[in-house]
Amino acid sequence: MKQQDIDDLRKLIDFLKVHQVAEFDLDRGDLKIRLKFHEPQAVPANLADLARLLAATPSAAAPAAPPISAQTAASAADPSAAAAADPDAGLHMVKSPIVGTYYGSPSPGSAPFVSPGDHVEKGQVICIVEAMKLMNEIESDADGKIVRCLVTNGQPIEFGQPLFAIRPA
Repeated sequence: MKQQDIDDLRKLIDFLKVHQVAEFDLDRGDLKIRLKFHEPQAVPANLADLARLLAATPSAAAPAAPPISAQTAASAADPSAAAAADPDAGLHMVKSPIVGTYYGSPSPGSAPFVSPGDHVEKGQVICIVEAMKLMNEIESDADGKIVRCLVTNGQPIEFGQPLFAIRPA
């Protein structure tokens, strides 16, 4: 290898370490490089360390109660104040059952399945999630009014990610 190649390799290694890359492969014709970085393993604590830690912690100390704010005290006295303080209280979240890409309408340019303000019924199709070239219709799992759509058209979504906020009927 030339000195310039060695310098470039050192720069690459430094870059990979800074960005915490675990593995790197490079294959260019006759040049093949494979780098693997191993995480430093933690030294297991022995029983003496554990005993020292337990002896250092106060045994009779009870956890401190969180301070009660005026808003918390008011909402405990008046449940309607709690609903006013948190507008999302009582909303049902429709979550994605699969990983994929979210689509709010059956085809580009057509009207969306649902919009904020629409009333939906349990079992009604509210969107599509594309996964592995399959279009999966997602149905509402509650009756109610759509308050918010929490994702945008074409957005990649995860399993369990909230899609819609519904105020139950």
